[in-house]
Amino acid sequence: MTDSLRRQLRALPDFPDNLPVFDPATAPADPISLFRAWLGEALAADLPAAHAFSLATATAEGAVSSRMLILKDVGVDAFYFASTRSSRKGGELAANPQAAMNFYWPAVGRQIRVVGTVTLESAEESAADWDDRPGADGSDNPAWQLYALHPTEVEFWQASADRHHIRHRYAL
Repeated sequence: MTDSLRRQLRALPDFPDNLPVFDPATAPADPISLFRAWLGEALAADLPAAHAFSLATATAEGAVSSRMLILKDVGVDAFYFASTRSSRKGGELAANPQAAMNFYWPAVGRQIRVVGTVTLESAEESAADWDDRPGADGSDNPAWQLYALHPTEVEFWQASADRHHIRHRYAL
């Protein structure tokens, strides 16, 4: 890394000054409830693409890749997303159904990491998700798959101006 680039990167601000306060002692026992609360706050603050997340998958041999996706829903025990089964991520999930999601909202200094096992939802639920897309034209896409990530670990991270960032981890 060149010194000038390093200095330029180090000079960039990390987070705004007015960050939310998070006290893990007040967190609910259920990570889904806390996720819904934080997502609700991100949506209320009109944060851009608050429903976007990075999904990391790996091949059977462990070669990792990631990409951005859109959260479709959150149930009592799963996070839902969709893609085509023939995509790279579809192939990786078929070979190794473990994945990690990462939601990042820099405007409020928050990120949420979700790790777990991915399962396939039914053909009917996948077709309904395809039909619910904005601009759906009524055509079928039999390769479209709705996936559910069942968390085994969820970690909430709140940035702090004093750099003593707060982590709150649930092991499920």
